Amino acid sequence: MKVFFLVDPLESFYGPLRPPLLIARELKGRFDFVLVSPLIKREVEGELEALGLPFISLKKRFFFSGSLLTFEAWIRGSKFKANSEDIVVNFSQHFLADSNIYYAQGPITRALDDIMPELRLSHRLIYRLSRPLLVKKDKEFARKIRRRSNVFVANSKFCASMYEDWGLHVDRVIYPPLDCERFKPAKNPSSDYILTYAGKETKYRVIKKLADAGIEIRVFGSKAPVPSQLLRHERIQILGRVSDDELIYLYSNALLTLFTFTHEPFGYIPIESMACGTPVLTYERQGPRESVSHGISGWTVRTDDELITLAIKLWNEGYPQKIRSNARMRALSYDSHKIAEEWHDLLKS
Repeated sequence: MKVFFLVDPLESFYGPLRPPLLIARELKGRFDFVLVSPLIKREVEGELEALGLPFISLKKRFFFSGSLLTFEAWIRGSKFKANSEDIVVNFSQHFLADSNIYYAQGPITRALDDIMPELRLSHRLIYRLSRPLLVKKDKEFARKIRRRSNVFVANSKFCASMYEDWGLHVDRVIYPPLDCERFKPAKNPSSDYILTYAGKETKYRVIKKLADAGIEIRVFGSKAPVPSQLLRHERIQILGRVSDDELIYLYSNALLTLFTFTHEPFGYIPIESMACGTPVLTYERQGPRESVSHGISGWTVRTDDELITLAIKLWNEGYPQKIRSNARMRALSYDSHKIAEEWHDLLKS
């Protein structure tokens, strides 16, 4: 009996591949896993082969890459059918298929609604004009997936609430896993900078205000262009895409990780940072509200002004070192060994 993991287009080992990859790695030997994707880049294929994880690429051609690739894949869609004795777990926004389990990671249009204020004017206008049709398609896709899936799982309570707002029943929540043996604290962190992320969900104006206040900031990520005022700022170091080893070093030596976002159903960045012993400053909403415990493993605030004020205070005054060990303990709740056992029980049921 095979277990087919249906995933979105794979350009790297990050994003949509991480949960199914870690689950397959942890449960290897107990199930025969096969990854299925509309497109797998050659370098990803090589790494999957090195891991001994079978895969099927439909070798579809797409016009876009990055975040727009996921959107295009959702618009175009594909079908998949397995043998009746096999198990199908659908992690994707691309495949409309009969499945034993669907792993929901959030409606696309709910993300676009939240991200829209940060987009260019031309993109905002295009989305406003097309939004009614896109929302209709999004709801239809979710309803069809719900009907064709025996179990509907969400990746956070907030994520589940978005589907429940559309009248869909969510059977359970299973949080995404993290390799906490790899993401771990440094022995003597330098704590001489604040780390943050540059992506399509990022509030860049907040980062600029903190740099203007004299805070040393390092920025990683390459999914979205960084505004020119940040590129030229003397207090901001733009790092672009970094390897996991580089990222672990950055997390573990930061004073704190600043996570500004417009939309985040779950949020890997807070979990990764806390696993490296570094507390997180973020907003008291959506997915990060569930993972970051205020005053214990980090801090959550309601507004941008509150975030800026608290970030400056923490930079100037520091915080109790106990918070770093608390952060590590909080992250262990998401360790891949633990999360994989939840999947084992679900796949066996």
